[in-house]
Amino acid sequence: MKLRNLTLYFLFVFLVFNTKAQNLYDIKIPTDDYIKRCQECITLINSKPVEIQYGVKKDNMNNLYFYVTQKDWFDAFFKKGGDGIAIDIVSKDLYDCSIDKYSKTNVTLGELQNPVYLKDLKKNMQIGQRGEVICYIGTLPEKYWGKEVEYNIVFLKDKYLCHYNRFLNIEAYRWDIMDMGLYFDSLSYKNDFDTARNKNDKFMLHKKTLRFEIPFTKNKSEYTNTDIKPLYDSLNLTDFNISKITIRAYSSVEGDLERNIILQQARAQSIVNVMQSYQSPTLITEIYSNENWVEFLNDISTTTYANLAGLSKEEIKKKLNDKQISQDLEPILAKHRKAIIILELEKKDLYKNLSVTELVEMFSKSITDKNINRAIEIQNSLFEKVKNHEASIENLEQLAIPKQSEYSILLNKDCIFKYLMDESEVYTTYKELLELKDIMPKNPQIRYNLCAIQFRVWLLGDKAINPVEFKKEISNLKSFGISSQLIKRMLINYEIIMCEYYMLNRDYVNKDKSLKYIYSNFQTIPLSDFDYLSLAQYFSSYSKYDWAIKLLEKRVKTIDVNEDLLFYYINLTIGDEKITKQQSYRTIMLNAYNLNKTRYCKIFNSIDNGGVSFQLLENDFLRKTYCENCR
Repeated sequence: MKLRNLTLYFLFVFLVFNTKAQNLYDIKIPTDDYIKRCQECITLINSKPVEIQYGVKKDNMNNLYFYVTQKDWFDAFFKKGGDGIAIDIVSKDLYDCSIDKYSKTNVTLGELQNPVYLKDLKKNMQIGQRGEVICYIGTLPEKYWGKEVEYNIVFLKDKYLCHYNRFLNIEAYRWDIMDMGLYFDSLSYKNDFDTARNKNDKFMLHKKTLRFEIPFTKNKSEYTNTDIKPLYDSLNLTDFNISKITIRAYSSVEGDLERNIILQQARAQSIVNVMQSYQSPTLITEIYSNENWVEFLNDISTTTYANLAGLSKEEIKKKLNDKQISQDLEPILAKHRKAIIILELEKKDLYKNLSVTELVEMFSKSITDKNINRAIEIQNSLFEKVKNHEASIENLEQLAIPKQSEYSILLNKDCIFKYLMDESEVYTTYKELLELKDIMPKNPQIRYNLCAIQFRVWLLGDKAINPVEFKKEISNLKSFGISSQLIKRMLINYEIIMCEYYMLNRDYVNKDKSLKYIYSNFQTIPLSDFDYLSLAQYFSSYSKYDWAIKLLEKRVKTIDVNEDLLFYYINLTIGDEKITKQQSYRTIMLNAYNLNKTRYCKIFNSIDNGGVSFQLLENDFLRKTYCENCR
């Protein structure tokens, strides 16, 4: 979790007329002399490095603490006896959908607590292991126990109210490098398209992914072998089985919602049934059904019916009951009835029914005959048995592979497979690849895998990796025929690690140079949704929110956007009224609601309850959307 500051500057003429409505203790309101009284405060807030964070935390005993991540900034801000803070406790009850919209008539949004000044801040101060300042500032009043509340901060200079701060909970995951893949039969990545893949399914061997669309005929719910066979035949799956099929079925937006969903489920299931009839291994299936609001709102924007976009979903459906409007828009609606199908394929195992003993014997004979292709197929079959717990890693030791260059692909695969089965064996893999490099110094796959594994060794803090020499080794991959895009991907990962190093050493100048390199170069390499999401979270962890937003804004406007990516974009942008007031933002919100209603509504939970902030409900558009869908 990362708290993003939202600054509220008061219109002090307004404040003068409202100070009687609330107990302000000894806090003073600057009016005509605001600049004189508060200039130092505002300068310190505005010039604060983004790396320095502050906020309020509550422990299990309902004690409240103010924290600042660097003591230098704390000391610069709180210098005089009248410098301090006051906590404003805001309850979600104020935004209940059953009451009229909450209108602020006080200086602050909630219930202001007794201010805590420099003397008491220092009296109750603790210094954390990383130099952060933690100050006890009081106890949460009993009437708020068990309720959803949030804590805004009033910053005081010489007892004058100079700055009011609330927060948004921005997800900021631990930084990590992009997956570079490892050469197996070909270059294989852990996450090709699915960021929500089961954590137990770490990798797939001999994997291929196909994606395509099937249009739906209006009111037709069943698809037969005759409909699907031409498509299946065109896939040319001679050497592959379908291991998983994911279908996102969409209806056009007119008509009853429940009927539309039932129709789409039936359409999708009939496609799955036909696909299953062509193979014996059971298909893993995932089916999602939604109304196609995204493309509808996008497509009508250039028509004479663009005004429909300003109506609620229910109002739009009523309009589409008009025969003339429905007829005029049918060419658009027809394009919205479709299924997006993603097939995950695994290569057929020719030796699946053989025992481990038989496989080992056949492998030995293939090596004797120097039949490398057959040896590869047998090795793959044994790998599958190990992966499926039908054999053990120890059985792989029975495959005697000569340490000679002509058997490089077998040696490389054996090394990488063992690593994929147990990634804690990173040092063992590193040593084995170094040995293989000595035997086959010009083998590009071994060179690439060695660099990829060295990143993992480096991340573990091993001083055996010299950053300067390692960067040269990455750049030198070009001389072994490795593509420039793969090298660029590694160099971006190199700067990600160096950025963290600079950050830990407070070398902000070089940290910013590394960040700029990453931002300038990621556009030159192909990215999966998993990469887009990882980079956006990485930029956010350094408070480069504008970079993260720009990175994701094109992807979130597509109907088949990854759910995690879409919700992360909303997480980044939902507090910016310049963005949320745009008509296109409504499309994004509807897409999120259709994908996952529970997750959408959780956005408006309190920060401590996993939400972005319920204070977002001060925004009229967001409050209306929330109350319609989540109350």
